[in-house]
Amino acid sequence: MAVQVEYRQLGKSGLRISVPILGCMGYGTPQWMPWVLSEDKALPVMKAAWDAGINTFDTANMYSNGVGERVVAAFLNKYSIPRKDVVILDKVCYLTTPDDISVIGTVRPDLLKTKKYVNKAGLSRLAIFTEVAASLERLGTDYIDLMQIHDWDATVPVEETMRAFNDLVVAGKILYIGASNMKAWQVGELNAVAERHGWPQIVSIQVEHSLLYRPHEVETMAYALYKGIGVLAYAPLNDGNLARPLGTRTQRTTILEGTPFAKNPSSSDEEIIKRVQQAASKHGWTMSQVALAWSASKATSPIVGAGSPQHLEQNIFTSKTLTGEEIKYLEEPYEMRGYRWG
Repeated sequence: MAVQVEYRQLGKSGLRISVPILGCMGYGTPQWMPWVLSEDKALPVMKAAWDAGINTFDTANMYSNGVGERVVAAFLNKYSIPRKDVVILDKVCYLTTPDDISVIGTVRPDLLKTKKYVNKAGLSRLAIFTEVAASLERLGTDYIDLMQIHDWDATVPVEETMRAFNDLVVAGKILYIGASNMKAWQVGELNAVAERHGWPQIVSIQVEHSLLYRPHEVETMAYALYKGIGVLAYAPLNDGNLARPLGTRTQRTTILEGTPFAKNPSSSDEEIIKRVQQAASKHGWTMSQVALAWSASKATSPIVGAGSPQHLEQNIFTSKTLTGEEIKYLEEPYEMRGYRWG
C-alpha cells in the first residue's frame, strides 16, 4: 500500500498518533465473539496497517479476555517491529477472564461477586495494579504508551484511582493516561483531583462518534476541545453502516441482530447513509473514506477496524478532506439522540 497515513498530536500531550488508529477489538479468538479474527488471520491485516504507516494500535484487556493483547505481541514479534516505533493504547476497568475466554465480562456482573473475580475489575488500586501487570505480561512489553480508563467506576474514590495511575506513571509502566466512555463531568472530576495532587492528568477521551451517533458532541467533546484533551472516535463507521449501501448484511450485523449491541439505522440515518454514498461517488472514494474524512474533521483520530488488507485499504483516507458545505450536507438529516449506554 503506497499511501502513508498522517500523524497528529494527542491533545496537549507530546504523544503523536496515527490517523487513523487500528482498532484491535476484532483480533483475538472467535470463541469470545464469532466475528473476531484469530491470530493467523489478524496478523496480515495488522501488517498491512503498519505498511500503510499506522503506528498506533488500540486494544483492551477485556478483548477476547486477554488474547487480543497477545495478538498485538505476536504482531510485533513476527514482523520484528521495534517496540519503540509503535504506540500501544490499552484499557482497564472491565472484567477479564483469561481462564474462560468465552465470557463477555460486561454482561456478567454476577462474576464480580465471586471469590475469584471480586477484585479483578473496576478502578480500585488493587484491580488496576493487578490488571496492568497482566496486560504488560500478555503484550510482552515493559510499558504501555496510553492506558485508558475503560469506564467510570462510581464505587471507588477518584483519589484512589488517580493515585494508582500516578504511581504506575512514576514506575514507568504507563506513559500517559486516557479515559473512555465517560461524561464530561467525570473526566473533569478525574483531572481536578489529579491537578490538586500534582499527578498526571488525562490527555485523551475515547467516545463512540460517527455521522449517525453524536451525543458526545454536546458535552464531552466540547469539554475536551476547551481543555486541549485529545478525542479518539470509536465506531466511526457505525459498525459498517456508513461503509456500505443500505441493506447490506455482514456476519457481524447478522450476529448482533436482536441484541442491545445492534445498530439499526433510523429514517434519518438512512438519509445520511445515502448522502455518504453520493459523496463517495462524486469523489471516487469509498464510503468509508467519506465517513472517516468527516470523523477526522471532528476528532483527533478515528479508530478503524478491518477484517482483511483489502478492507483496511478502503479505510485509509490520507489527503482526503471534505469542504464545509459537504460536511454540512452530510450532517443535515441528523436527529439528536441520547447516550447508548447510561
